Amino acid sequence: MALTFRKSFRILPGVRLNINRHSWSITTGGKNGPRYTSSSTGRRTTSMDLPGPFGWRRTRTSRSR
Repeated sequence: MALTFRKSFRILPGVRLNINRHSWSITTGGKNGPRYTSSSTGRRTTSMDLPGPFGWRRTRTSRSR
C-alpha cells in the first residue's frame, strides 16, 4: 500500500495553498467562476464546473517551459 501526503490550507478567502509530497500549488477562484491553479512544477490548470445533472468539470492544462 502506497503512502500519500496531501494538505490544503485556506490562506485568504478564495485562495488555497495545496501541498503534497513532490510539489505545492496555489488555487484561486472557484464557487461561481473558473478555478485557476499554478503549481511549483510549472503546470497551470483552469477548470470550471459546468451546469448539468452530473456537475461535470472541464479542465485545460498547460506547462510553462
